[in-house]
Amino acid sequence: MRDDERTELDDRMMASAIECAREAEGHGDVPIGAVIVRDGKILAAAGNERELRADPTAHAEILAIRAAAEALGGWRLPGTTLYVTLEPCAMCAGGIVLARIPTVVFGAPDPKAGAAGSVLDVLAEPALNHRPAVRGGVLEAECAALLRDFFAARRSGEGGIRTHEAG
Repeated sequence: MRDDERTELDDRMMASAIECAREAEGHGDVPIGAVIVRDGKILAAAGNERELRADPTAHAEILAIRAAAEALGGWRLPGTTLYVTLEPCAMCAGGIVLARIPTVVFGAPDPKAGAAGSVLDVLAEPALNHRPAVRGGVLEAECAALLRDFFAARRSGEGGIRTHEAG
């Protein structure tokens, strides 16, 4: 994403997603955060809770999608934008498509499991009935640093939970 395409709203919402990621890290989860926004207001916010819930599907994006659907009273999330600190994985990309989220904005790319263009491109798959607009690289350095620092601490033995996955 070119800097002139990025908006002040993008930066503010990604900063909120980063705060959710920090909260996730506080309870031992990989620091990934997501917020779902409509009309400039946050409908839902979540961080990863896989370790907290012992649930492999408790990714930040999935938790935020569930909360936004509850807030809106339906499974379709029209007029929303999902901000997430790391490029969504295949599971989360599937949830994004099923929820009909029109726009996805992510911070850091995920060269190991990204499904918005890095490894797969589920979000642009022409066979699917919904293809959101996708923008990457918003506050990329900050988002990447969260993950890099988290895994460096785990490798050095500073963290109690050992994980081998980014999302």
